[in-house]
Amino acid sequence: MQVFVRDNNIDQALRALKKKLQREGIFREMKARTAYEKPSEKRAREKAEAIRRARKLARKQAQREGLLPAAKKKVIGRAR
Repeated sequence: MQVFVRDNNIDQALRALKKKLQREGIFREMKARTAYEKPSEKRAREKAEAIRRARKLARKQAQREGLLPAAKKKVIGRAR
């Protein structure tokens, strides 16, 4: 993973790095590895994640077919 520092702006580079790490799921994995997870808890978590993924896929499919209204796009504006 690479993050380029432009104009010696370390703060901007750190924000970009954190965003990339978040997107890759590194923080979630580090948190999960800090403590032991019982096999039953692991199964329950993985099952819940699978259900969440399936629901998301079904929701996107329904939106593509026109059965549900399209998701609202997030507008990120900068106030200056």
